[in-house]
Amino acid sequence: MSEIENKTMENTVIRKAEERDIPEILRLLVQVNMVHHNIRPDLFKGPATKYTPDQLKQIMNDPDTPIFVCTSDKGTFYGYIFCELERMEESNLHTGIKTLYIDDLCVDECARGHHVGSKLYHYTLDYAKKIGCYNVTLHVWGGNDKAEKFYKDMGMKTQFTCMETIL
Repeated sequence: MSEIENKTMENTVIRKAEERDIPEILRLLVQVNMVHHNIRPDLFKGPATKYTPDQLKQIMNDPDTPIFVCTSDKGTFYGYIFCELERMEESNLHTGIKTLYIDDLCVDECARGHHVGSKLYHYTLDYAKKIGCYNVTLHVWGGNDKAEKFYKDMGMKTQFTCMETIL
């Protein structure tokens, strides 16, 4: 990854993930897993991946679950963002809205500090606006302070809090 360390990463490309990206996505899924495993080893095995290659292919082929990747113009892989389209139907209690949920965002640990995460996030916001979403949401595990700070710096606000008691 010397390209990451030696260049300013100005020539990045964000695009929809393709099957050829699966090995790099799997590599980064392990990095995300280890962040969660280190915070909550009672819940997350490590090292592991959330998806298999076949599951990733299915996700990539579903228009309601876009994955976007950030690469250099030469193909060096810097990060990804997994999204899920959610619809809340109008009811007596709720207004009907369309939400783009960020299921996962990962920047390669070698590329952090070069604004890859903010580029992916802003690309996703633009995509959500383009497809008529009301909002963009995500979950952050308690203890993942860097991620929480990043999302607050991006302008996100707390929508609700999930709490637990371990028995």
